[in-house]
Amino acid sequence: MNLTVWTRLDVVARNLFPFAFTLLLVMGAVIPLRVPDLSPIIPSLGLISIFYWAIYRPGLMPGWAVFLLGLVQDLLSGGPIGIHALVYLLLAAAVGSQRRVLAAGSFTFVWSLFLPAAAVAFFLIWLLYSLNIMAMIDPRSVVFQYLTTVAVYPCLAWLFAQAQRILLR
Repeated sequence: MNLTVWTRLDVVARNLFPFAFTLLLVMGAVIPLRVPDLSPIIPSLGLISIFYWAIYRPGLMPGWAVFLLGLVQDLLSGGPIGIHALVYLLLAAAVGSQRRVLAAGSFTFVWSLFLPAAAVAFFLIWLLYSLNIMAMIDPRSVVFQYLTTVAVYPCLAWLFAQAQRILLR
């Protein structure tokens, strides 16, 4: 193989990184850890990743990838098919519409806007799940999952920023 083939493979691998890493995060978040009452408060790592990449590298996280990640989340979590896909697409579209403002802002500014965006996403997920079973689900687990997601955001954002600096030059 000549150098151009290896160069092309390198470019493809780098361009797939946001999708592949988000897929690993989504799959890792549903691994049963055998810790009682842990699953309702596991942070939504896919939500964080989609929010981040929709701001800083939207071309590497297109709509079909966001939709596929949502479907994988739904299939692995055992929930109704399409809820996470819809919410992830709505989040990516909302963030994409404000991308220039968000990308120019500081970390604190972006994180402060992640809080309401994640709150709306979790509310929609809770509402759609409740409508699906025709009963109101106890919102406490959603609130705790929201809080853990917001708390984990800085760590993942830092990790994504390092990956972007090293891999996606």
